Amino acid sequence: MSKILIAYFSASGVTAQAAQAMAAAVGADLFEIVPSQRYTDADLNWQDKKSRSSLEMNDPACRPEISSQVENMAQYDKILLGFPIWWYVEPRIVDTFLESYDFSGKTLIPFATSGGSGMEKAQKHLAEICPSAYWEKGRHVSGAGAADFARSVL
Repeated sequence: MSKILIAYFSASGVTAQAAQAMAAAVGADLFEIVPSQRYTDADLNWQDKKSRSSLEMNDPACRPEISSQVENMAQYDKILLGFPIWWYVEPRIVDTFLESYDFSGKTLIPFATSGGSGMEKAQKHLAEICPSAYWEKGRHVSGAGAADFARSVL
């Protein structure tokens, strides 16, 4: 049987709730991608062009530091990767996560939370950032639908 990890970044708690519901539904391990420097409300103000999130997202090379690492990533065959949609793609800290491990031969399945942005650009960008993984099509999740999504892809 495959060993499953649900790794997620959550700025406001919405993605965390979805990830926790998914892990409980399928018995997966859970890893929160936590920035070394937590985001404040001011950092997340997307309407402020000088906010931390705006500056990060306007710099494709930005890689915010993560506060911890997954222990023994090699044990996982499938990783569900969750994040909020920022500027139509994943937050840069998710790119940091993807560039921190060797995902060769692993299946990655993204899931996103969003107020309305699609995840097509994120799906494409994820495959560009981490071409060594096998990427399955992801989708938006919310509420009870998160657990159903995890069951359907695993």
